[in-house]
Amino acid sequence: MTAPALAETALPEDAGRGRRSRPVGSHGRREAAVSYGVLTVVSAVLSAPFVFMVSIALSSDVTVQKVAFTLLPREFHLDNFVRVLGSDADMARWILNSLVIVTFACLGQMFVSAMVAYAFARLRAPGRSALFVVLLSTMMVPMEVTIIPQFVLFRGLGWIDTLLPLIVPNLFGGAYNIFLMRQFITRIPRELDEAAQVDGLGHFGIFARIVLPLMRPVIVAVGVFSFSASWGSFFGPLIYLNTESRYPLALGVQFLSGTSTNAQTPPYNLVMVGALFLTLPMVAVYFFSQKHIYEVNLGAGSAGIR
Repeated sequence: MTAPALAETALPEDAGRGRRSRPVGSHGRREAAVSYGVLTVVSAVLSAPFVFMVSIALSSDVTVQKVAFTLLPREFHLDNFVRVLGSDADMARWILNSLVIVTFACLGQMFVSAMVAYAFARLRAPGRSALFVVLLSTMMVPMEVTIIPQFVLFRGLGWIDTLLPLIVPNLFGGAYNIFLMRQFITRIPRELDEAAQVDGLGHFGIFARIVLPLMRPVIVAVGVFSFSASWGSFFGPLIYLNTESRYPLALGVQFLSGTSTNAQTPPYNLVMVGALFLTLPMVAVYFFSQKHIYEVNLGAGSAGIR
């Protein structure tokens, strides 16, 4: 068959393929428009409480006394942010206390948990599996069961009304974080360890120079979890702290909501400013670290190396 004949034979098929693809593309565009429309509506509904919080934070004291809040901001009293950091509240001190707690909590949970996880994943010792089962079983013990023994212990050490009960336990790692890191390390090929041993590295050298750099995604994920738990922690500070100047931000905001003005109305505008200080750092931390959290592949219970 000649080339023109082949071209004539192919034309109807190409034309038919073009006619068939056009409705599919139109249907796909309609589906995409519906999906984006639904996502937009859901996002607006979920964002409404945050927008309302911002609106209250920017309200004046008169609006607070009248409780005449609106969903969208009508007033923009940015001086509320200055007031909570000044004489109207000791929020600057509360933020500093939270930063101290979060810094030690994140460092302890990330690096101590990583070392313990490496030991469970790589070292061979009698009773290792039994100890790992005991570690996992601690995750099934409710916090309410251990809070009284911990309080008695910390009181005996003289740590009540200090930040130490909120810092020191994090320096020993956490059961879930150790489990998560251990599962990650088991996916790292042992051939890397053997090559490092040939070069003369011991276990600490292998951990520091080979395993730890490969653990960056799971370390970031554990850091995010620890930051979220410590930054918004309320129950622990409520139990151990008595002095207002030692409050972290979450407990300080609750204390601020219990105060009242001359009209016997709590300063909701200042309280919402504190709530913004509680919310925005966690949103920012998750936003900038979500790539590493996805790499950990938490849904599968373990992670590969990317």
